[in-house]
Amino acid sequence: MSAENQLQVIFITNDRKNKEKAIEEGIPAFTCEEYVKSLTANPELIDRLACLSDEGNEIESGKVIFSEHLPLSKLQQGIKSGTYLQGTFRASRENYLEATVWVHSDTEENKEIILQGLKNLNRAVHEDIVAVELLPKNQWVAPSSVVLHDEGQNEDDVEKEEERERILKTAVNEKMLKPTGRVVGIIKRNWRPYCGMLSKSDIKESRRHLFTPADKRIPRIRIETRQASTLEGRRIIVSIDGWPRNSRYPNGHFVKNLGEVGDKETETEVLLLEHDVPHQPFSQAVLSFLPKMPWSITEKDMKNREDLRHLCVCSVDPPGCTDIDDALHCRELENGDLEVGVHIADVSHFIRPGNALDQESARRGTTVYLCEKRIDMVPELLSSNLCSLRSNVDRLAFSCIWEMNHNAEILKTRFTKSVINSKASLTYAEAQMRIDSAAMNDSITTSLRGLNKLAKILKKRRIEKGALTLSSPEVRFHMDSETHDPIDLQTKELRETNSMVEEFMLLANISVAKKIHEEFSEHALLRKHPAPPPSNYEILVKAAKSKNLEIKTDTAKALADSLDRVDSPIFPYLNTLLRILATRCMMQAVYFCSGMDNDFHHYGLASPIYTHFTSPIRRYADIIVHRLLAVAIGADCTYPELTDKHKLADLCKNLNFRHKMAQYAQRASVAFHTQLFFKSKGIVSEEAYILFVRKNAIVVLIPKYGLEGTVFFEEKDKPKPRLIYDDEVPSLKIEDTVFHIFDKVKVRIMLDSSNLQHQKIRMLLVEPQIPGISVPTDTSNMDNSEPERKKKKLQK
Repeated sequence: MSAENQLQVIFITNDRKNKEKAIEEGIPAFTCEEYVKSLTANPELIDRLACLSDEGNEIESGKVIFSEHLPLSKLQQGIKSGTYLQGTFRASRENYLEATVWVHSDTEENKEIILQGLKNLNRAVHEDIVAVELLPKNQWVAPSSVVLHDEGQNEDDVEKEEERERILKTAVNEKMLKPTGRVVGIIKRNWRPYCGMLSKSDIKESRRHLFTPADKRIPRIRIETRQASTLEGRRIIVSIDGWPRNSRYPNGHFVKNLGEVGDKETETEVLLLEHDVPHQPFSQAVLSFLPKMPWSITEKDMKNREDLRHLCVCSVDPPGCTDIDDALHCRELENGDLEVGVHIADVSHFIRPGNALDQESARRGTTVYLCEKRIDMVPELLSSNLCSLRSNVDRLAFSCIWEMNHNAEILKTRFTKSVINSKASLTYAEAQMRIDSAAMNDSITTSLRGLNKLAKILKKRRIEKGALTLSSPEVRFHMDSETHDPIDLQTKELRETNSMVEEFMLLANISVAKKIHEEFSEHALLRKHPAPPPSNYEILVKAAKSKNLEIKTDTAKALADSLDRVDSPIFPYLNTLLRILATRCMMQAVYFCSGMDNDFHHYGLASPIYTHFTSPIRRYADIIVHRLLAVAIGADCTYPELTDKHKLADLCKNLNFRHKMAQYAQRASVAFHTQLFFKSKGIVSEEAYILFVRKNAIVVLIPKYGLEGTVFFEEKDKPKPRLIYDDEVPSLKIEDTVFHIFDKVKVRIMLDSSNLQHQKIRMLLVEPQIPGISVPTDTSNMDNSEPERKKKKLQK
């Protein structure tokens, strides 16, 4: 073999001793940094080097800002002896100099410790697991209600920070003080790659720049890059490498350029990354477990299954729905009673426990619906085809069938795996039309009418038991078919048929919950909704009181009844506002394992037990529930993880996290599309109602758009108005005008793009007129016609 064909071996190490040894033995050795810097053809690789600072070299820049982090052994001793407390560090979105630590302990009454000031936060980052030392009581502080964002350019201006920290220490009464502490060490870093934008350094030719994350809870990160000018105005990803004691900000390195800020694709990507929504295409390993096409039902599939293809089954869904989870039927039996069936896609037939497809679905936990995009939990072949209960095709289902009398009382319940053939997939509007049309008397319509009649009785009975009918302004965008930009924004209208489907889904979920809990008392996957602590309701009770209404909150029933009694002919929207506010007082509903908990009650539905069974295409919890139910009725075999309550509890933890993140991602998507809508619409003025009053602002809801926003009364460069905030009422007095919750105001809505990274909808007060605060109404029409004129030109 000739010399030039020989492979040259080089040794790359960041370990100094190893490198010396290799060189002694004649092996060419480099540190990672030396090697990457030698690759002159690819200079951009240098940006991706992790920024490693030797702890020893800290003396060079002189000033030490933070105290040292104690080593893990010392922290563990301290936690054991009770000197330190361990918890999760939660940074504040509102104020970069403040955070709370949630203590991990069952006995500790100080569940939440407050931290204030740079030095006490001591380089902890949102979601890190930290050790905290409680400060003596004379140093305790109250949560500040100031909004402070880190906008400084000069990173070493620590004196200015100390000035700002003094602002936090406002005079407060003793009652407001909370246990206060400081971070003494980090037990586990929970850093992830962060999306955001580069704040280019003002110094010409500088390679060191600050990166501002999109998430306001994350500190800015110092990175070195040679491509700052190309990265300006782009969304990028950066990772943190470390945070030395002498640095105001952590150090990190550039990872990826996502695209132009404001671009729809880029912003959707940011939104998915920031909410940790798994959205990469399904891998080959996952897809290999899908059935081979063309697929048909075999003899083997029919084992343990009933043939229900003769029944007049139909589905009712929103328009454009392709992942149809559920279908219904209702028919009269010979004995005069009614048979009602809820048929749910048999997803667990296709997804077998433990394979790659199952693991990926479990990791995703839920389908995420954005304004123009659906991130599926299971591959499309299942979600939109083989598992979707489309009309006029044979589909495998899991059926819950009741025999009921005409008063909707259940006489018998049975569960069976089945084959169905849906006779129609209808939208809510089509189903409603059939029910209402005297001319239609076919079997589908008769079945719908039977279901509707029973649903009304079921709903009435549920409400009598104390179930809550709450409200949240749901928004639908009408998209332009070519540009896919939102051209209209309206609140969703709910029909009787929405409620009809909902009643039977609730009934099926409750019936299945009872069955799986009977069979598996220790490891049923259930869903509960805890009753809110009474303090949550304070705002609702005070708000109602300011309008001379009494809201009782001792039980769900009392709350439901007092909400039903609110009926104001002069203010019809008041009832909806109260329900929206009541929704804000609620706790989050969660999945849990029956063997790990003893409170099963579902507060909002007033049901002693509940689970999710009816949407297995888009929720993983339902797949587990299907597996449990199948074992309970002898239609499928069990497997070890299904009966391991600790494994189930871990699964619930992930599902709860994914559901919460999906909700936040959906809200962020609506917010982004709302911005696009107002970007093209220009400035508008609309009626709004006050939802909350704050010290220097009011939070309002605009019914027309289901849009919420804040009207601030202190602007940077304007003289400060006279503000008097009364927490008891609650009310806010500005000059001589007093604002209460639910007051009607008029606001001007516009898109504020002054901060590219955080574009936001800005609202200004139009009415009532307060000199120096309100803006005139008349300009709104002027600006508003601008896009209209452009549109007409285009149409010509």
